[in-house]
Amino acid sequence: MPLKTRQQIRADFAHKGVSVSDWARKRGYSVTVVWAIINDKEDNPKYKCLRGQAHDIAVDLGLKQGTSRPVATRLQLAA
Repeated sequence: MPLKTRQQIRADFAHKGVSVSDWARKRGYSVTVVWAIINDKEDNPKYKCLRGQAHDIAVDLGLKQGTSRPVATRLQLAA
């Protein structure tokens, strides 16, 4: 699967009619962190998404390759 740019991700959400907040909550992510990653700079991002929740979000959004933890695991960690 080819990697996406942040602009492509925003366009995908708009095209599908899905809110970023709903997407984040259903997957056990912080809405604030998801928005921060999506709105980050493409060439020099503040969020490097190397580990933890930021890594999982980037993988699930298609920003980077890798594996993310299952939703059940993330929801347990958030509780």
